[in-house]
Amino acid sequence: MDVSAQGADIMLFEQIQTTCLNDADLPWVPFTPYSERVLVKYFKLDPIRGETIALMKAPAKGQMPRHRHTGTVIVYTVQGRWKYREHDWIAEPGSIVYETAGSSHTPEALPAESGSADIVTLNIIQGELLFVNDSGHILAAENWRSGWDRYAAYCHEHGLAPKDLTSFG
Repeated sequence: MDVSAQGADIMLFEQIQTTCLNDADLPWVPFTPYSERVLVKYFKLDPIRGETIALMKAPAKGQMPRHRHTGTVIVYTVQGRWKYREHDWIAEPGSIVYETAGSSHTPEALPAESGSADIVTLNIIQGELLFVNDSGHILAAENWRSGWDRYAAYCHEHGLAPKDLTSFG
């Protein structure tokens, strides 16, 4: 590579912008129509890669619907304890769960050992989350677009200016 081409590459990389979103600047949004008690805080809704990055907060009791993923999912447990009904492990604060594309499972909240703290997880989701019935038939689909629609509707309803969570700058 000649020096001029290398300089052009460096200038291209210098134009890449990074983003910092502060937790306090984003609202907790009810995960409707599925639950008013489960809340989501969206950080990134990427229409190019089909990726959603969000915190999820759920009561320490209960179960979410069975679902399947079309892409990989990484879940970091911030607070609380939970598991998948189909597995023996328990996710606790500091643990990471890696879910392969095509995996199907039923999340269950577990009571905290020292009380009933909500479960809070950081989720990096590629593709769609497909809610399925016991026969595996798709009942509903969640993706970056449905997340954006939910977030924008919540902001509108509460007089908040929505942040552009879909861009990279």
